Amino acid sequence: MPPILYLFALTNLVIGTGAFVLSGILQPLAASLGVSVAAAGQVMTAYALASALLAPVLLLVTGRWRRKRAMLLALALFASGAAVCASSDSLALLLAGRVLMGAGSVFTALVAGVAVAVVSPERRGRALSLTFLGMSLSYALGLPLGAWLGFSYGWHLPVWGVCGACVAAMLMLAVLLPRDIAAPGASFAGLGQALRQAPNLRVWLRTLLYFIAVFSVFAYAGPVLLALNPLTPAELSFTLVAFGLSGVAGTVSGGWSVDRFGPIRTLRVQLAVLALMMVLVPFTAGHHALTVAVFVIWGMAGFGMMSPQQVLLASRSPQQAPLLMSLRGSMLYIGTALGALISGALVGTVGFDRLSWVGLPFALLAYLTLWFDRHVPTTSAAPLRS
Repeated sequence: MPPILYLFALTNLVIGTGAFVLSGILQPLAASLGVSVAAAGQVMTAYALASALLAPVLLLVTGRWRRKRAMLLALALFASGAAVCASSDSLALLLAGRVLMGAGSVFTALVAGVAVAVVSPERRGRALSLTFLGMSLSYALGLPLGAWLGFSYGWHLPVWGVCGACVAAMLMLAVLLPRDIAAPGASFAGLGQALRQAPNLRVWLRTLLYFIAVFSVFAYAGPVLLALNPLTPAELSFTLVAFGLSGVAGTVSGGWSVDRFGPIRTLRVQLAVLALMMVLVPFTAGHHALTVAVFVIWGMAGFGMMSPQQVLLASRSPQQAPLLMSLRGSMLYIGTALGALISGALVGTVGFDRLSWVGLPFALLAYLTLWFDRHVPTTSAAPLRS
């Protein structure tokens, strides 16, 4: 694999940690700003909406720029937003910083487009899994570390840490990235045709559906786990870390499976496993080891779907891959918000222990979209040049 993909993975670790670190420290955040926990939770909504709406716009605006320049702009926005958040003393200022961070998250779509352009078609799955490995690691490493720092030293510290790490990543990319990278930028040319292609629409719909399914539970992971089993704080942390590590394993295995079996066959297995685990979650009550096993398998299936979905877009519309992947990211964040909203509205009826059943119909609908997909064409990849 090209060495820059490892640098992309490291930077995505920073992006992923910055995106979700506040979700683990909402209580001290709310107390510090003098607002309710529910109001503090809007920091996630602000980030999700900014990512969904602004990232595709930035991709088009920077479509003719050198990829290196566009990536550095994205990281500058993300670091600036983190600095605004870390220095905030009001919810309004904090939300403004989160919007800036959401705009900077366009970095993830930019590097995904580069990843598929600098390797041969048969290695795209592994290239994307490596690039997105950092996002998976952010759940296993960044979030637990950020929560510990936030509860021990105040919520500002982990956010300043994200800001500093983002600046460090930006400096490394400025020094190590080639000036010119042979990867397409987003443009309006051919965009209308790409948007009208049913296979692309199904990728976005599938992403929306399975993220509603996943985040109908993950948005309330702590309460769900405590409803299933009486856990000590250490046991709860262990379970969450195990779930995060399963995401790392799923990201790696998903990329390997795409290159070995193809994206459609891979997705069929992953979505079937995802749905089965969501059926089984309530039946693990009172059996902590079984709960951990189900969540680990579920995490592997869920995180593993990133690579095959990206490969489908890159294979069918390679010149529009960055923008199409960004729009897939928009569906991801909208699905995240809808999953939390739907399960939050129904939790009083079904209870936290059966919350996975709320998301199950969406997982099944995502699986049904695969019946319409056929062979995925491959295209030659452009090399990296310096």
